[in-house]
Amino acid sequence: MSYITKNLVPGETLLFETRHHWFVLLGPLLLILLLGIPGLALLIDALAAKNGHGNVPALESSIGPSGMMLLGGVLLVIAVIIFAWGAAKRNATEMAVTNRRVLIKTGMASRRTLDLMLNKVESIGVTETFMGRIFGYGSVVIHGTGGTPESFVMIAHPQEFRQSVQGQIGAPPPDPAVTRDRQ
Repeated sequence: MSYITKNLVPGETLLFETRHHWFVLLGPLLLILLLGIPGLALLIDALAAKNGHGNVPALESSIGPSGMMLLGGVLLVIAVIIFAWGAAKRNATEMAVTNRRVLIKTGMASRRTLDLMLNKVESIGVTETFMGRIFGYGSVVIHGTGGTPESFVMIAHPQEFRQSVQGQIGAPPPDPAVTRDRQ
């Protein structure tokens, strides 16, 4: 269960939810390619060297097939750890709009949250680069009344998030009788 669904108050309904765009994983994916491919090549060549068919004689003679296997395995493990860290970091950011407030949670080990009542939202801005417009990501800046701007980068579907906030600001307040019936 996500942080946002755990922290809904009675009578509050989740209207829109988003998180970081998958583009935040491009850096870890590039590192996987830079570390994983050589690691896999070392493992394959070490196995071939044990069978007498190695392709890198200089490396084989300096560290041996078992050293090549160890180095290849270490590179592959590092690549997997980097990708897992990137995926966990992506999933650690949650942004949502309910019928009462805007909720934002960031962070893995330490947590930073922003709960802003809809009637306290002064403005919400979206910045999208050319690539962001093509792939559907951008930065969202929320200004609360009397507060400092809160900026969140590489968010998936930033325009829909803004439209959801604006739609709720202009919506009539929930009927108290209906809210009591739901509790």
